[in-house]
Amino acid sequence: MLLELRQLRIQPGQQLLVESVSWQQFENILAELGERRASRLSYSKGRLEIMVPLAEHEKAKEIIGDMVKILLEAQQIAFESLGSTTLKNERMSQAVEPDACFYIQNQAAVIGKNRLDLSIDPPPDLAIEIDLTSRTQLDNYQVLGVPELWRYGRRGLQINVLQAEQYIESEVSPTFPNIPIVELVNQYAQQSQVAGRTHAIQALKNWVQKNL
Repeated sequence: MLLELRQLRIQPGQQLLVESVSWQQFENILAELGERRASRLSYSKGRLEIMVPLAEHEKAKEIIGDMVKILLEAQQIAFESLGSTTLKNERMSQAVEPDACFYIQNQAAVIGKNRLDLSIDPPPDLAIEIDLTSRTQLDNYQVLGVPELWRYGRRGLQINVLQAEQYIESEVSPTFPNIPIVELVNQYAQQSQVAGRTHAIQALKNWVQKNL
């Protein structure tokens, strides 16, 4: 007897791995789950991962995403924020839903688009993953050609930059080359956990006024 997706219950902070999932089955699962859901999906050559984040994961995602927006706006850089939009390429048999993603250099290419197909559309210039409850695999993002991937975990922010189709760890962000982004993200993301989001965001804005 086959189980239906609606019968499965995944608790926050847990993951479900499903093997031998065809691309059409993956598309059907996306449609069945719909847009308004808590889960995040990752698909690579028949292997499907479904994860439901914890509240601390969502808080970190929001504060870091807000920081990126503030820093881009302070420099008057145009961007499109596409959140956890599904990034997929059927030809490469890859799909992933980042915690947040930003189109910056390629922002004009996605204005007005509600769905992306990376066999046609460019990948986001920056993707962000929160690794508080699980460790993000790099493969999806490498294959899809995302130039810059941030992973924020217990030890702080790690920047991965794509070079020759492989990620290398970097202390400098190509998106913010003149900003100490690792220091800022670590400081204000942690501050938001202690003093709250409003206090941390105001402190960042004060930093921006003095330094940018």
